[in-house]
Amino acid sequence: MPFYYILNLFLYFPEDKREYIPAAITCTIFLIAAILTMRLIIKVSKYQEEKAKQLEERLKRENVIHSEK
Repeated sequence: MPFYYILNLFLYFPEDKREYIPAAITCTIFLIAAILTMRLIIKVSKYQEEKAKQLEERLKRENVIHSEK
């Protein structure tokens, strides 16, 4: 029960609902930044995956050439 009263100390619901606008704008900005960052990470990851596949193929070809000698 005391936990409920402690939690109420931190809750604030303004009478003027326009006070929510800056928080909504900030939340939107961070959400967009998070989405863009995630897309960038995925793009870089796919690029690195392709480079790793090319390296693997090159090493396999070199290994076949050296094993034939």
